[in-house]
This record gives sequence, structure tokens and C-alpha cells, in this order.
Amino acid sequence: MTLRTLTPLLVSLLTGTPEALAQPAQKPAAQSPSTVQGIAPLPGQPNLLASGVPEIPPELRKRVLQYLEARSANLMDVSRDGKQVLISTRFADTNQLHVVEQPMGARFQLTFTPEPINTASFHPNDPNTVFFMQDVGGGEFFQVYRLDRRNGRSELLTDGKSRHEVLSSSEDGRWLAYSGTGRNGKDTDVYLAPTENPKQARRLTESEGTWYPGDFSRDGSRLLITQYRAADDSDLHVVDVKTGERRQLTPKEGKGSLDGAVLTPDGKSAYVVTDRYSDFSELYKLELDKVPYTSAPPSLTKSIRWNVEGIALSDDGKTLAVNTNEDGYSRLYLLDTKRGSLTPVELPRGVMARFGFPRGRSDVLFYGISTSKSPVDVYLLDLRTKKSTRWTRSEVGGLDTDTFVEPELVRYKSKDGVEVPAFLYLPRERKGKVPVVTIFHGGPEGQSRPYLSTFTQYLAVEMGMAVLVPNVRGSDGYGKAFRAMDDGVKREQSLADIGATLDYIASRSELDASRVGVYGGSYGGYMVLASATFFPERFKAAVDVVGISSLPTFLQNTQAYRRDLRRAEYGDERDPEVRKVQERISPLNSVERIKAALFVQQGANDPRVPQSEAEQIVKAVRARGADVWYMLALDEGHGFGKKPNKDTITMATFLFLEKHLGSPAGTSTGSIK
Repeated sequence: MTLRTLTPLLVSLLTGTPEALAQPAQKPAAQSPSTVQGIAPLPGQPNLLASGVPEIPPELRKRVLQYLEARSANLMDVSRDGKQVLISTRFADTNQLHVVEQPMGARFQLTFTPEPINTASFHPNDPNTVFFMQDVGGGEFFQVYRLDRRNGRSELLTDGKSRHEVLSSSEDGRWLAYSGTGRNGKDTDVYLAPTENPKQARRLTESEGTWYPGDFSRDGSRLLITQYRAADDSDLHVVDVKTGERRQLTPKEGKGSLDGAVLTPDGKSAYVVTDRYSDFSELYKLELDKVPYTSAPPSLTKSIRWNVEGIALSDDGKTLAVNTNEDGYSRLYLLDTKRGSLTPVELPRGVMARFGFPRGRSDVLFYGISTSKSPVDVYLLDLRTKKSTRWTRSEVGGLDTDTFVEPELVRYKSKDGVEVPAFLYLPRERKGKVPVVTIFHGGPEGQSRPYLSTFTQYLAVEMGMAVLVPNVRGSDGYGKAFRAMDDGVKREQSLADIGATLDYIASRSELDASRVGVYGGSYGGYMVLASATFFPERFKAAVDVVGISSLPTFLQNTQAYRRDLRRAEYGDERDPEVRKVQERISPLNSVERIKAALFVQQGANDPRVPQSEAEQIVKAVRARGADVWYMLALDEGHGFGKKPNKDTITMATFLFLEKHLGSPAGTSTGSIK
């Protein structure tokens, strides 16, 4: 079966010749790329603009570069016989596709383009053909390409302008399915294309909303399709590939998440992961001739009181790999589909990424995993011996990872009896109280987990700062009730968790509550700005990465294809009562309260949180006389995928945090003169 992805999103996060790639809409030539006064390109980096950012000291640059050389091997797919592994990794400036043919074998590069590729799969019957997705400049208008490994050439298969997501292919190799917004630019339909002539795609759905392809039946006659409304509201359908007839498998009443679905080899049943019947996402087996069920079917993972994140079915249908998220750490179980018994498997203690069986085998499972001290790498699990063999070993800049810090899992109370889980990274060598950087995740339905972050490790190991990474209410991974605690107008209540985080810092004798910084991206960027706005006396420095400064303007200006999805989370700004709350908790409306030093970072092509969100907060804070550092990447979107940009922005971030938080016990590390 095809590889499963653990997040219905990372997800996220796609070769072709550069001239063949689809180009996003360009700004008129006469129009300035920014409305911020004084912004200018950095020397030698014309696509990276800065305002108020000082030059990076050479000694800081030299040391940080080692940490920035870390890379990972992201599992994309496995050939039918299990002898070729397709990965995405970076050896130059962006992630590109590579093939590995044996454990610890050479990574043979397939693509050589300036834009990153993070979604790809083999043709089921021909590993010399690779389908992949790629965008331009971080705009996320991904296109589908076909690479012929025999001649190294890639061909554009989609329209070159719409946004496309998710690749799925049938077991017999006849069909390729993906999603796209080509019909009207707003709704996301499922497209079906014959692999022999993939440009002849047709729409299987033409309905309002967002629809994604899933698993094909073994004979290729039917396709599972997800109708996605929000993280907590999805439905599963099955579609007849020939006629387009669609039947809903989940009940029409109520709602729930959908975190995985796969058909059995005979096509009569489907294994489904959902939280529709429980506070946690559990695994169920639905018999298709009995759906929709009038009552909850029996759970196959009732004994596990954590979320099931993903599943993968062996070729013979006898073994189902089940991945769970247990307090942020991944656990893998093997389910005997005949007996229903679950067997845990020992893995490195960390966070699993993609995993799956080769299409033609049932004896081995490939998976990717990262720990707090190692990047994502690929392993093979032998189901007979339950032993794992490492297939890739990614470099970490030549650093001694034994010096890296393992996080401590902590919990603390917030208002309304809410308990906030968090990971605390403490520097090993401490003289007195140490500064603290709090990092908020995005989403908002994301979750901070203990995978390797060289950003965090640099703060702890080289700068001697503690790093606290909380999962405030609204985070995924702790049940649907916890995830729903910040929905709509309840977001105002979630701001109390920022205060609880600060109180926890003050309660720890090792931490200096007078020197606290905050960092976050996307929704985490909103939390950064909210922290500086609503707790102004308690933060010294704030780093906002592609963050939301005003909830109403964000909802009005985000791309049309995602606006309704975000209204389901934040509330509808067109409702006067909802908007009143959104305006009250929007940092842009209370900039006079901000006292922390502010550093704002943005990608010009961001389709999610547009550039205007960054620039309106920069200008508003500067209007009251405060200094703000601002960096804008013209060839990036929702984050930074190109190494030169990411390196410079990361180094500037360390410079900023050291300037405003100082070093342990007030000593200098020598980076700031």
C-alpha cells in the first residue's frame, strides 16, 4: 500500500526544469515589494530584504553554520519490491529527490531544481517513473510533474496555475489521483488521470469545499475520498472510478476527525481512524455493506488512550501498522487483522514521519523517525524479528550530538483547571538563572513534539538559554475536547495559557523570569504578538515568523481556497459578535501596550498569512517610536525553504535574542560586541 503521512497536514508541506515550473502571479514591475520604509536587499542576497537588522558578526556566523548544515532524509515512497527507497533531502540549497538502494547506501540524486520537492511517489509498476509536486517561490500553488528517470526529464501534468495537493495511485498502476482548485480557484476537487496519459485528467468531484483522494481498491475500481471541513470535521466517501457515483461511509449526523483510511484487499471493508466516537482518534473497521452505522462500531485500539495518527496495511492484508501519539512521542503497534491483537514494537524514542509497506511485500515496513538528538532518517522494520535496520544516516554539521539536550516533559495548571503539557530544554552547564525562550507552535491545531530542532539545540547548547515549548489548549494530540478549547470566541480564554506559562517559568529556580523571549511561526506568530501585547511587562524579546497580527484582516486576505477552513477554527469575522472578540484579541489593535523588542519575518508569496499581516504590525509599532527588525524574503512563502534565506534569518534571530536576553548570569558569549 502507499505510504501514510502522520499529519492530515506537515500537512505541508513538492522535478522539472526551472523554465517548466508554473509561475505565480507577479507584482507589477513598478510596485515596491514592501510598504515598510527603509527596507533594502542584503548584500549578495537580492531576494532577502531587511530593515533595522544589523550586520551579523562573523564569529556568530561561523559557529551557527554548523547547526544549519543539518539535514534529514524524508521518506517519500518505496518500490514494489522494497529495493528502492525514494527520499527527499538537501545537499545544496533545497530538498530534492534521491533514491537509496540498500541500507546506508549512497543517496543518488534525481532532481536538481531551485525549488524544494517534498511530495513524491513511484509509479506502482515502474520505479523509473516518479510523480511529484512542486511550487514556485513558496506560493503553494503546487503542480504535478512526471519524471522519467531514464532520461532525467520532467513533464508538467497540471494546468500550471491552480493549487494541487495529495498524490495517490492505484495498486494496478492505471490511475493517478490528486486534488486541485482548477474549477473555480476556491473549491478543491479530486482529479483522476490515467497514468498512461496523465494530462487527460477528469474531475471525480465537483462539490463545494475541500476534497482529498485516499486509498484505491485493489482492482482500481473505487477510491476513498475525504471531505475536509476542519480538523475536527471530516467525512469519508467511496467513489466509483468509472461512473463517479459517490457514497458517504461516515454518518451524516455529528462530526469527527478523519486521520487515516485504507481499504481491505477484498474491498469489502475499510480501516478508519477517527475521533467521532471517542475523545481520542481510534481505529475502527467499517464493513461497507453495513454503513452508515447507526451506532459506534467496536474500537480496535480501545486499550490505547492516546490518538492513533496513521495506519498502513500490508500487501496480504494480515498486518496493520498502527502509529500512536503518546504524550508527544510516537509508538508503533502491529495489529493482527484476523485476531485483533496489538503488539507494540520497540523504536527509537522520538516522532515518526511517513511509514508504509512496499506494495508487493508484507514482511517489512519502512518508516521515518526523528529523535531530539537526530534528524528524520529512514529505517526498515523486519516484521518477523521485530528488528529495525537503518537505511539512511543524515549529517548534523559534524556536531557531537551527545552534547544535545534531551527535553523534560512537564505540566502546569492554567485557568479553568486546564493542564498545559510542555517540553523543557535546560542547558547542561548553568551558572545562576538562565534566560528562557518560549516557542509556540502553529496550527493552531498543531502540536510541539520532541523531534530534533537544531534551532532549539543551538539556544540551549551554544547560547546557554532554556527553551520551553508548550502545547496550550487547542493543541492536537490530547483529545478532541482539549483541541476544541480555543475554537472561535473561546480563543480569548486560551490567552490565559500564556500567563500560566510565565508563572511556570517563575516557579523554576533555574529559570530567569526577568529575561524571557518568545518565538513562533504562523499561528505561533500570533501567539508571539499576543504574548508581547497582553503580557507586556513579562517579555523582553519577541520573534514573529509569518504570524497573524489581526484575525479579521487575516481572514479577509488569506487565499480563497482556505478561508472557510480557517473560519471554522477562528470564527466568522462577518458575524458582528464574533468580530468584536477577534478585534479585542488582535495585537494590531493594542500595539501601544507592546514593550518587548520585536523581530518580524515574512515570505512575500505567503498564501496563508499574507505579507500585509507582517507589515501592518511593523508600521504600527514603529509609528509609536519603537524599533522593529524586519526581514522579507521575496522568493519564499509560509516559512523559509531555501537554505541561504533560512541561514541568514536564523542567524539574525540568534543575534536578536542574545542582544535582548543576554547570556547566562549576564556574561557574554562573544557574539554581540
